[in-house]
Amino acid sequence: MDCEEKLMEIYLHIPFCVRKCLYCDFLSGPADKKTQEAYLGALLGELSGRSGEYAGRKVCSVFIGGGTPSAVDAVWIRRLMEAVRAFYALQEGAEVTLEVNPGTVTGESLALYAGAGINRLSIGLQSAWDSELALLGRIHDRARFEETYRLAREAGFSNINVDLMSALPGQSPESWRGTLRYVTGLTPPPEHISAYSLILEEGTPFYEMYRRGELEPADEDTDREMYEFTGAYLEAQGYRRYEISNYAREGFCCRHNVGYWIRRDYAGFGIGAASLISNVRFSNGRDLEAYCRDPLGVREQVQRLSQKDQREEFMFLGLRLTEGVSERCFAAQFGRELEAVYGDVIEKFVGEGLLEWSGEEPPGGGGRFLRLTARGLDLSNYVMAGFLR
Repeated sequence: MDCEEKLMEIYLHIPFCVRKCLYCDFLSGPADKKTQEAYLGALLGELSGRSGEYAGRKVCSVFIGGGTPSAVDAVWIRRLMEAVRAFYALQEGAEVTLEVNPGTVTGESLALYAGAGINRLSIGLQSAWDSELALLGRIHDRARFEETYRLAREAGFSNINVDLMSALPGQSPESWRGTLRYVTGLTPPPEHISAYSLILEEGTPFYEMYRRGELEPADEDTDREMYEFTGAYLEAQGYRRYEISNYAREGFCCRHNVGYWIRRDYAGFGIGAASLISNVRFSNGRDLEAYCRDPLGVREQVQRLSQKDQREEFMFLGLRLTEGVSERCFAAQFGRELEAVYGDVIEKFVGEGLLEWSGEEPPGGGGRFLRLTARGLDLSNYVMAGFLR
């Protein structure tokens, strides 16, 4: 559990993609090259213009997400990384992740990413079956994914995440098992797997199809069966579940995302990007034209978190990690013992078999952690809500 105040993370949002997927509610969409270049120039301007606000901090991870960052000219990724190095103190060995989608990279672009300092790729596969990919509105098929994966390995990437999605309309448990077997059978297998259940978000084509009765989501029992198989199967394949929906081989947890869950400070750049700095949350506006005109003038929704807000975030974010929340770190941050603040809630959920203590108390041990049980992971939203007073 990291309590270092001088560390920070950087998130860069590139909101462009080849085509919007039918389930996607992210701030993203296709755009012409002129629009892309105007935006990316503004993003460079925000990076340089805000750098003075983060003097004295070490950047321990960078995540370039979207959208599909690999949909823009790869030279822009290099320019963004040059700006990060020029204006921020990038820690030696920092994790630098780029999201890519199959069909949007070449051997040349991947080599350029590696040369720019990208050392982790997150590839959006979602499903191993072409029929399910077509249903989702993805631009690739399995053959395209295989080519992308091969090129990434040939370019020297040794830290790759593959995104998968379960509980798709019409998807059977056997189909999902086939996707997991396919991904873990890659040569070499990915170091990290993110496995999420489909959520029908308002405003997406999938949601509208559902409202019209044209789309039948997976039922709760099928969703649960897929979820339980995922954890058991991936553990048998050498992946440890370290967060509700994320699995990694030893040493390959996504450090950037763990930073979010332990409330490490992070600065977001680009439209809609959120930040948490010294217990102040804020975000950029979502208007692309306004951002391109004045990337330093779109900050909004500034909220200084109270001690109560901070404690609640510490609990409901930290409990996403299978390690749980540190009793020692809670006391260090808030000057109160964890059980003195949440004793009644903890007692309730321990009694229900949803929370448990692990580790040992000092001086013999490194401190206790409060974590979700296996059953608690299934009912995590219910448990986390209990800490919102």
